[in-house]
Amino acid sequence: MVVCSTLSVQIGLALSVGMVDRIGVEGTAWLRLSWAGVLFLVLVRPRLSSYTPKMFRASVLLGVNIAANTLLFMAAVSRIPLATASALEFLGPLGVAIAHGKGNGRVLWPGLAAIGVIMLIDPWAGATDTIGLVYALCASLGWACYIVLTQHLSDRVAGVNALAISMPVAGLVATMFVGPAGLDWITTEIMLLGVGLAILLPCLPFALEMLALRRMNTTAFGTLMSLEPAFAMLIGVIMLHQMPGLGGAAGICCVVIAGIAAARQGARSSPPAQQDAESSAPVPTSPEPVGSYS
Repeated sequence: MVVCSTLSVQIGLALSVGMVDRIGVEGTAWLRLSWAGVLFLVLVRPRLSSYTPKMFRASVLLGVNIAANTLLFMAAVSRIPLATASALEFLGPLGVAIAHGKGNGRVLWPGLAAIGVIMLIDPWAGATDTIGLVYALCASLGWACYIVLTQHLSDRVAGVNALAISMPVAGLVATMFVGPAGLDWITTEIMLLGVGLAILLPCLPFALEMLALRRMNTTAFGTLMSLEPAFAMLIGVIMLHQMPGLGGAAGICCVVIAGIAAARQGARSSPPAQQDAESSAPVPTSPEPVGSYS
């Protein structure tokens, strides 16, 4: 299920790249997030009365984070290959996992990841889009913040209830970037494609990951999630014809190995979480990412 989730994320991103050519970065992000917000509201139907003011504010902040991260990553993949953007973004959760780790790995794995990134971007060739790299690195900071926020919320809110508030907020934030003048491209075809993209990313991945967390511990889950840059490279080759060089492929491997090692060292113990009567979904308790919603 984790593998299916990761494939859904990367396929959704690859299809989004094609949509960017038609409606732009902001339009694509808005389309995905707004439909995801609608789907979460309809399927989860959150009870606002069950949220404390602090929980509600945290959920809203998470929504702002999701919108910013989505916009940044879509801007990155419009300029640089999907695999490169994914590997750079993965530095965020890698950093969080390392921060929770102990021993020599806190020095070794960041070093290995740094070597991988240098091999990926090949700065000596001078052909990499610097702005795209900056967007991807900013997205990595956003993903790190997303993990910290979801940990804070998941210790207090069971299942998908937090995202039932956060996703609609993310859609509203993305709307501000599009603006009324940017919605002239809306057609029935575009809106239907938007529903499909929202299902592929983030709705289906989150559902699959929640099911996976019922059946495996967070260390194993984080290890499998660390394969995401490799899947990004595979989907980039198949769907976007982005063929990495030997150095780029080796760089991806370095980032993946560093991610797996950090995930296995960085799992935290499960906190006492409150489960509401309507959700028996487990609470994610590791510093590893619970899905990429870029």
